[in-house]
Amino acid sequence: MSDVTTNAATERYPGYDVLNKRLSPSWNEATRRVIDARLAVPREARYLNALEWRTLSALCDRIMPQPRDRSPVPLAAYVDQKLLHDTRPGFRDAALPPQCDTWKNGLAVFEAEALARHDRSFHALPPELQESLMQEAADGNLGHAGWSAEQMQLFFNGHVLTDILSAYYAHPTAWSEIGFGGPASPRGYVRLQNDRRDPWEAIEATPGTVEKTRKENRHVR
Repeated sequence: MSDVTTNAATERYPGYDVLNKRLSPSWNEATRRVIDARLAVPREARYLNALEWRTLSALCDRIMPQPRDRSPVPLAAYVDQKLLHDTRPGFRDAALPPQCDTWKNGLAVFEAEALARHDRSFHALPPELQESLMQEAADGNLGHAGWSAEQMQLFFNGHVLTDILSAYYAHPTAWSEIGFGGPASPRGYVRLQNDRRDPWEAIEATPGTVEKTRKENRHVR
């Protein structure tokens, strides 16, 4: 299991940790197996090479900056695992090669452009220069030998953004942050009307209620 065992309290759902549900009626054995496997993903590259890994990690840091007061969600590791197992969404744009080649080509373009323009690797650039190259990719203005600007735009908007953001919100740390209880099996959700919550759902803090909410959320199972 990874070293992510608790999540830092947030101001929106203070005191709430979705992993407290692990042995409660909210999660069954199938759910526990899935979440345990997700938490156990190695935090190093297994598919990408060292340079590609550093480029991907830099992209993750820019797209989804994370608080320093808790263990970060291993975004690069999740994307790398997706490539290792070649887990696909079931479709792809015909203008792009298969998923793994698309990622390798796209990362190579970021590195090549960083070296050509700034004589430094992408991961070594200051954040503002990284973001400038990323914006060009998103706008369809970044291409490099053999890889068109249109392909980079499709790669950035259809793979970089979606894969990194999906990785973040697949992790229990993010669930605690947004008050999500995890899979609905076996307990499910009963009170589906607006402004009503089931007892096993996190409580959202309002001004002046943070400490009270923190205490209540610690008992949410």
